[in-house]
Amino acid sequence: MTPAARLQAAVEILDLVIQSARDQGAPADAIVTRYFKTRRYAGSKDRRAVRELVFRAIRRTGEQPESGRAAILGLVQDDPDLVGLCGQPRGPEALRQDEPASPASLIPEWLVPELSPLVTPGEWPALLERAPVDLRVNIARTTREEMLREFPGSVATRLSPWGLRLPSDTRVDDADASRNGLVEVQDEGSQLIALACDPRPGQRLLDLCAGAGGKSLALAAAAPGATLLATDSNRARLSKLPHRAERAHAAIETRLLSPPRELAELEDWRGAADLVLVDAPCSGSGTWRRNPEARWRGTPERLDRLVSAQERLLDIAADLVKPGGSLVYAVCSLLAREGAGQIESFLGRGSDWVAQDSPEGAGRPDGCGRLLTPAHDATDGFFIARLIKPC
Repeated sequence: MTPAARLQAAVEILDLVIQSARDQGAPADAIVTRYFKTRRYAGSKDRRAVRELVFRAIRRTGEQPESGRAAILGLVQDDPDLVGLCGQPRGPEALRQDEPASPASLIPEWLVPELSPLVTPGEWPALLERAPVDLRVNIARTTREEMLREFPGSVATRLSPWGLRLPSDTRVDDADASRNGLVEVQDEGSQLIALACDPRPGQRLLDLCAGAGGKSLALAAAAPGATLLATDSNRARLSKLPHRAERAHAAIETRLLSPPRELAELEDWRGAADLVLVDAPCSGSGTWRRNPEARWRGTPERLDRLVSAQERLLDIAADLVKPGGSLVYAVCSLLAREGAGQIESFLGRGSDWVAQDSPEGAGRPDGCGRLLTPAHDATDGFFIARLIKPC
């Protein structure tokens, strides 16, 4: 592919990404992969160059662009080397006078007042930096020291005692340790959620929004002998966990839930859990480093729906925790309403609950919980709160 053809390919992919964001469809990474599956003429250098153009355009554009061309024209404004590619054979059309280009921005304007006060403008650039690859060591079967030797170039994470960090884009899926369940790809911040649960052998642990089970696996590794139930309402995501658990030698039961009947379907756990983890569906604003196009997916209406869903899940979890047990609430979000505001509201509804600081003390205090941010903690953005049900 010529440089001009690569630029036009980026335009076409961005059109697909924008439409997918509007439809709550596939992420940008998957769209790039799918695009090149039908274009075998593109070599590895072409694919790499086009992908770089696509994600440069996404990262510089906080507001959803009108089109892929508008997003690329914004990039052209910043990079004079790209100007001459417009109008070339197989490239984008020549520039037209007064043609609109997407302005550069980091945060969608409507989201700025929703951010936690801790996320000041000085922290915003770190939200879009490329994230490293973090691994969680399966401490039930190996040690971090052994895995540091297994992955040359890795370093121990600063906050999680289970973590390794590798450079961005490091491929680990083919490594023996990954295939054998000795490590799992998991951001250090996500590992800290499992640490905040402080799981113990013999406890009854319930991961209410388990998804594909990353945190369930961490809980199982940290507390061998615990009774662990992972639930979710998404069949496709939850179905991935049994294979992952078998690979990790982890004993995890799964249960598919059917909203709004969750409490009836969990009657055997009602008032019986030592710990319930609510890793709730959220805006994903803490993961923009990995999914920068997620900024284009949100709307005020969608945020309102998510906040309502989080509130409902917290109330369900409260019924499942036994007296003296713990509820850990987490969201990969930097928005106040999804984090500190959500816990303030919960405590207002159930004032007998007591907030307890997370054992690992990572991040910064934010209301009755803690906030992890890329700039301050070098992790994805997470809000974590630990609550105790009185006896």
